[in-house]
Amino acid sequence: MSPTSRNNIPVFNPDPILVLILGFVTCGLYLIYWNIKSAAVLNAVAGREVISPVVAVLAGCCFPVNCYFYYLAGSALGDVGKLINKEEELKGKSTLLLILGIFFPYVAAMIVQGHINELYAGE
Repeated sequence: MSPTSRNNIPVFNPDPILVLILGFVTCGLYLIYWNIKSAAVLNAVAGREVISPVVAVLAGCCFPVNCYFYYLAGSALGDVGKLINKEEELKGKSTLLLILGIFFPYVAAMIVQGHINELYAGE
C-alpha cells in the first residue's frame, strides 16, 4: 500500500482506554460498533476484505466468532505495521489476540485500537 493511499483509510481513533471503559459500561454493546468500525479500518489498510461486516457484527454476540474476529484482526495488524514501520512487531499478534479474545475481549480490543491509532499519530 503506497503512502498516498493513506487518505483512503477511514478515521476511527477513540482512545484505547475509552474502548475498554465503554465495553464494560455497555456490557459489550459498544464492542459491536467498535468491531464494525475497526474492521472497516483494517480492511482499508489491507486493501482487501480481511474481516467481513457480518463477522464483525456476530463477533459482538457470539463467542466463537469473537475469537475468530480477534484472530483476523491480529493477522491484519501486519498490514498496519507496514504503514507505521513496525511490521515485525505487529505481524505475529494473531495468537496473542486470539487468547486475549477468549479471556479478556475488552483488553484485546484496547490493544488493536492502540495500534490502529498509530496510523493517525503523524497527522
